[in-house]
Amino acid sequence: MTLRLHPDVSTTDTDAGIVLLHMSTGRYWQLNLTGTHILRRLLDGCRPSHIATDLAGRYELPYSEAHVDVGALLVELCTTGLVITS
Repeated sequence: MTLRLHPDVSTTDTDAGIVLLHMSTGRYWQLNLTGTHILRRLLDGCRPSHIATDLAGRYELPYSEAHVDVGALLVELCTTGLVITS
């Protein structure tokens, strides 16, 4: 699965993470630094399981918790139309 930002989504980096604006709906989202890291890794083609392994080690979390968090963000990104798959 390859992810990319929806063509109508613009981004702005902030000190606290990233803001995503879906220009056709006018809705926006803000991701913290961890969410931004996850999004960028997903867009780079990294598998969610690999991202979860990285987060679990970085933040000393159980892998299962990191995996659920990565999966939840991925679902949210897809259902809100911020990213599309190909």
